[in-house]
Amino acid sequence: MWEVRFHPAAESELKALSVPERRAFFHAVEKLMALGAALSYPHQSSVRGTKGLRELRPRAGRSPWRGLYGQVQNVFVMAAIAPEAEVERRGFDRAAGNALDRLAEFAEREV
Repeated sequence: MWEVRFHPAAESELKALSVPERRAFFHAVEKLMALGAALSYPHQSSVRGTKGLRELRPRAGRSPWRGLYGQVQNVFVMAAIAPEAEVERRGFDRAAGNALDRLAEFAEREV
């Protein structure tokens, strides 16, 4: 089983989602924990224009929310919760920038 940790800011962002969306999100996290890097599309995909940032796609991409994560050593770090890019591009881009900063912060603490 793979380890998934949440950045504290991502935990706060997740709490702002509705109960059904949080439930779908945790179901997707369970899949990531079970399959790790073998989790396939449509459950996850890479974030275009970034290096190492992935998006977890609850409900096989039908959710309006994405979990932005990366791998630090052998741990997946959920760094931000973002609106789906086609729904709200600016919010997604802002969250992607936050996620990259948070992943760098996490990596510095863990090394």
